[in-house]
Parts: sequence; structure tokens; C-alpha cells
Amino acid sequence: MKRYVYFLFILALLLSACREQQNRSEPNIPPSPTLVEGRYNVGILIMDGVFNTELTAPMDIFQHTIFRKGIKAMNVFLVAEDMQVVTTFEGLRILPDYGYLDGNHPNIDILVVPSAEHHLDTDLDNKSLIDWVAKTGANAEYVTSHCDGAFVLAKAGLLDNVASTTFPSDIPKYKETFPHLDVRDDVMFVHDEKYITSAGGARSFDGALYLCEHLYGKEIAQSLAGGLVIDWQLEEVKHEVISK
Repeated sequence: MKRYVYFLFILALLLSACREQQNRSEPNIPPSPTLVEGRYNVGILIMDGVFNTELTAPMDIFQHTIFRKGIKAMNVFLVAEDMQVVTTFEGLRILPDYGYLDGNHPNIDILVVPSAEHHLDTDLDNKSLIDWVAKTGANAEYVTSHCDGAFVLAKAGLLDNVASTTFPSDIPKYKETFPHLDVRDDVMFVHDEKYITSAGGARSFDGALYLCEHLYGKEIAQSLAGGLVIDWQLEEVKHEVISK
């Protein structure tokens, strides 16, 4: 009898340890964000190797629109291949809100493609990724990229008939990879039709603030910038507006 009780005690300890290990290895995934009707749905594409600034700059600017009155604010959410943890290039671990492989994500009005570590090579061979970007971008009202996110948009065929730019030192590679594109150099961002491509890095704030000024006007854009201690003056930022 004592042996039986001892056995049960050991079994209970083992089960408890297993549960604890499982809880440590499997994050408690929160529910998808609540989307407010009547707002723009902004889907930010993320994947392993995404660069922090190209992700957080537009997310900061767009998310803060919910604190401005009298405008059509933005629902901002993250879309990855699936619901697994995404690790940025700098090591930040992020839980996506939706996975695009299952197609179970809201309609996206504004598609944001930040730069990621492999946007110049293996990501361009990811058919499911490129197909999703092509379809989602074609249906979106606006499509923005930051840094080498432009490579993904170009591979998806979205930039064939518009002017665009990318990270300054990657301009030669961009022209070599997509020789048919109209590539603009020495600018922080380019707006042509519904596409806004930016040089990336800290200048990702420029592209995001420009879209807000385009949608909401100068006063709102400056208010959003001020909330992040950014001195936003569009006329002082080197850019090109080809076609709105």
C-alpha cells in the first residue's frame, strides 16, 4: 500500500513538472485584437528576421491614430505566415495576430511590408509569401514598404508600373534584380498611385507620417509626430510624389 501511495506521489510530481515545462515552452497566446468598425485595417507583415525599426515605426504612428478625434483611425495588427513566435533580427520575440496561410485574417485596407533579413534572397523564393503579398496588395487601398520591403513588393509585381525606392545602399541591387522598375535614388520615400516606398531605418517614420498627412492633413500628422517627439515638416523631407 505504501509503495502504491509513493508511486502515485511520484507520478503526480512528474505530471506537474511536465505541465510546467509545457507552460514555459508554449506561450499563452492572447485572442486576436478587437477591430473597431469604420476604421482602416492596417496589416503589418512580419517574419523571422524582420528589423525592429521598420516594424515599430509605422506601428507606432498608425496605432496612435486611435487617440485623435474626428478622423477615420486605424486598426493595426500583425500578420505572419502562421501563429508561431516571430523573432526579429535584433532578437525581439513577437506573437502575430493572424496567420496568412490559413487565410483567417481581416480584410486589409493598408498593407505594410517592413524589411527583413532575407528580403534580398530566400524570402523572394517563398511562393506562398509572394502570392499573398500580390493578392493582398492588389486589393488594398494603400501599400507601403520600408527599406528592403520594396524587394518583396517588386517580386510580387506590385511596383511594375510605378516609381519606387528602397534602402540607399541596396539601390544597385534593387536595380539589378528588377531592371524594369522605375527606381528613385537619394529620397526618403516615393508616393506613386497607392504605393509608398521608403528608405527605411529611422526614416520609416517619414513614410508613415506622410501617409497620415495624406489621409488626415498636416495638423493631425504633426500631432502624431509630436506624440513621439518627432519634428515633422513634410517640406523638409526629401521625397517624390509622382501620383496620388
